[in-house]
Amino acid sequence: MATTAPIRSDVDEILPGVIADRRHLHQHPELAFEEHETAKFVAERLRQLGVEDIRTGVGGTGVTGLIHGRKGPGKVVLLRADMDALPIQEENEVDYASTVPGKMHACGHDAHTAMLLGTARVLMQRREEFAGTVKLLFQPAEEVPPGGAIAMIRDGALEDPHVDAVLGLHVAADMPAGQIGVREGPGSAGSDRFRVTIQGKGGHAARPQSAIDPVVIAAQIVLALQTLVSRETDPMQAAVVSTTAILAGEAFNVIPDTAELRGTVRTLSPEVRARMQERLPALVEGVARAMGAEAQVEYILGYPGIVNDPAMVAIVRQAAIEVAGEENVVVNELGMGGEDFAYFSLERPGCFFRVGTRNEARGIVWGHHHPRFDVEEEGMVNGMATMAQAAIAYLNGARGA
Repeated sequence: MATTAPIRSDVDEILPGVIADRRHLHQHPELAFEEHETAKFVAERLRQLGVEDIRTGVGGTGVTGLIHGRKGPGKVVLLRADMDALPIQEENEVDYASTVPGKMHACGHDAHTAMLLGTARVLMQRREEFAGTVKLLFQPAEEVPPGGAIAMIRDGALEDPHVDAVLGLHVAADMPAGQIGVREGPGSAGSDRFRVTIQGKGGHAARPQSAIDPVVIAAQIVLALQTLVSRETDPMQAAVVSTTAILAGEAFNVIPDTAELRGTVRTLSPEVRARMQERLPALVEGVARAMGAEAQVEYILGYPGIVNDPAMVAIVRQAAIEVAGEENVVVNELGMGGEDFAYFSLERPGCFFRVGTRNEARGIVWGHHHPRFDVEEEGMVNGMATMAQAAIAYLNGARGA
């Protein structure tokens, strides 16, 4: 449902302010649940805009606020942005580089926060055009499970008022600026972790027969874990098991007592996820036992997978077409990254979409979590306009295809 005037023009007008906000946030990154100054900045911006019922400290350092449409009561749609940075030393030589050693917005959450502030400004200007309520939610700690989404939900962020639908976005380093990506159904992977401690028997490296070598056993386990995907998972299902750390010993001539493995498991199907949780410990313990050792397995459940509601996807896709043109609206490639927006999408119908921010001509090509990650700020325009357009369409009764 198109509004009375193009939202894109409103966003173009406010873009310099959004860029200034994004660069300020980029210069002052804060890690998960430490976003105190970021939250203060957000709350002050919301007060300046006239947003109502601003609440701070939700789920730790989260912020929420309400924008009421003037066409009467109606549904409530929640718009979410995450705020936390990463423990990475920035390598970009730009005048807005991080001023905090060892901390950097290397995933685009500075852009997400600035974009939602910009979207709030547009929606405040267009309150006459929609019924119902927009709930703005600025979330801490997306980067560190169990994450800030579940903490905010437990603090009542989906109630008072009751939220009917949810929308979120993420900048995409692999998509050209100007594109919007949406996908029905699975939108991210279940993201779990494991830690394995192998108890062997130490000894002299020249006399391995007198020891139980946890390093060799660890190597066997690393290889065996791959059979969970290659021989136990339906080839039509997606799963990844990656061992990302092996910690054992310190000397050239000593077989250590213990070895530790760490890694991650990514799945799209809840059934495959549950099976991995059962089978990985059983396999690890069995291999260790067969080789004379013992293994303790800690399997740590992380974020579930996002599930994008078909009707909400249709609303977002139509909004993106109106904003960016059909040629710039693509189907997201399904990846195995984790994202705690999943908790919102499990509670309410929702859509999590991607916003292209790659610009090869300017060298903005580095991936998320890289020390040279950056965003093409012009790409934020279509992201904000799509979010605002979709929110208004939903509140005015659009139900998608």
